[in-house]
Amino acid sequence: MEPISKPWPALWSLVLGFFMILIDTTIVSVANPRIMEGLHTDINSVIWVTSAYLLAYAVPLLITGRLGDRFGPKRLYLAGLLTFTAASVWCGLAGDIGILITARIVQGLGAALMTPQTMAVITRIFPPDRRGAAMGLWGSVAGVATLVGPVLGGVLVDGLGWEWIFFINLPIGVVAFFCALRFVPALSTHPHRFDIVGVVLSALGMFLLVFGIQEGQTYSWGTIVGPLSVWSLIIAGLVVLAAFVVWQRVGKGEPLLPLGLFRDRNFSLANAAITTVGFTVTSMSLPLVFYYQIVRGLTPTQSALMLVPMAVISGALAPVTGKLVDRVNPKFIAAAGLMLLALGLFWYSALLAPDVNIALLLLPSAVLGLANAGIWAPLSTSATRNLPPHQAGAGSGVYNTTRQIGAVLGSASIAALIQGRLAADLPQAPGGTMKTNEFGGQLPGFLHEGFTTAMSQSLLLPAGIALIGVLVVLFFAKPKPVQQWGAGAAGTPAVRQPAPAAGEGR
Repeated sequence: MEPISKPWPALWSLVLGFFMILIDTTIVSVANPRIMEGLHTDINSVIWVTSAYLLAYAVPLLITGRLGDRFGPKRLYLAGLLTFTAASVWCGLAGDIGILITARIVQGLGAALMTPQTMAVITRIFPPDRRGAAMGLWGSVAGVATLVGPVLGGVLVDGLGWEWIFFINLPIGVVAFFCALRFVPALSTHPHRFDIVGVVLSALGMFLLVFGIQEGQTYSWGTIVGPLSVWSLIIAGLVVLAAFVVWQRVGKGEPLLPLGLFRDRNFSLANAAITTVGFTVTSMSLPLVFYYQIVRGLTPTQSALMLVPMAVISGALAPVTGKLVDRVNPKFIAAAGLMLLALGLFWYSALLAPDVNIALLLLPSAVLGLANAGIWAPLSTSATRNLPPHQAGAGSGVYNTTRQIGAVLGSASIAALIQGRLAADLPQAPGGTMKTNEFGGQLPGFLHEGFTTAMSQSLLLPAGIALIGVLVVLFFAKPKPVQQWGAGAAGTPAVRQPAPAAGEGR
């Protein structure tokens, strides 16, 4: 551990950039209908604006976490921040959907350089008995950003145009860069070799899996070209990912994915749980935004304001949750949060109708705010509690990778499900594809019922995944007592390792 006298300014500097990159995970959802109109594209193409970002974000996280250990988290964070900010400007200048997707890929690569460094620095500069509060801040930023994104996006899209959801990152990125340069310490580095074969296998497997899922409905789950089919892509992706795991075990060099980390029961379960959270949070907003704007005719700002209860309640309660995590078994907080997340989404699905009193839809939004406040800090604290310093980057890279894998699969799956439900409920839209300019930017009234049904049914998917998350966290082991930090020389921790309580599992 490398404690510093004033760790909080360093943490605030890092979470400013972290907040920005997480906002870009969800800010696009509220702008999707306007991007469809402005760039004359369809639902599946515009969803790739999000999926390409998430995929480019997720795939390199394992190696960028290791790069932070090798070259220093501060250097990697600043390099990623510059890349992300420049790519944001490129996104705003894009004139067609292909260029926008390409720029989002570069943006995702910048985010991948930044993200593991935030958790790694927390793990290394905060003692274990104060890490819950630090992770509470980190978790509240993660939770609030996913909810603030659509609200901020709506205001920018209505006031200035969809391009400004990307241009806004320029001033934020500049401020975040100079704050990190000033306050984030240059921590010691650890030598690592890099598993090139593992990088190739993980990247290829993820791409095949996500492309197959998202494009399935486009090709009616059949042939793409020649002998190549949607299902062959999905199966190939799973086989390649399985080969990646085997390679991590039998490869001679240092593995990209340290499988030894998963010997810690709570680390393994926290990674599984955050995958369900990433899936749910990423996929739930898309059906709601399309319903609000296309069926109810709300502006982007108005549709985003329907999510305000989530952002306000989550932001207010998340720091409180962070403090509780150091005193209460995290699994009870996380299980309650995930259960509320599922209930809120089931409630949304039951309420959605073309003529429902729109004020009623603020109630499940408030439930989701309570849910988010209880999810992020308990899971991140459980994942990082027992990480040794030399594996802080690797552990945070794994944790953020699994979260982003969940987000990528959520984005791809909700796209496929929405297309499938539209194909079933809107036979007037062959293949489930729809361009808003086909109807002059509006959906005819006779299609409202079918479109609403498709969105309502789509929400059942993230609700079900959240329930899986509840089951996962219920198997968390009771946390071990934290190491105590003494007044040793130069702030060296005086480690106290009490024996596990009777019956305590790993």
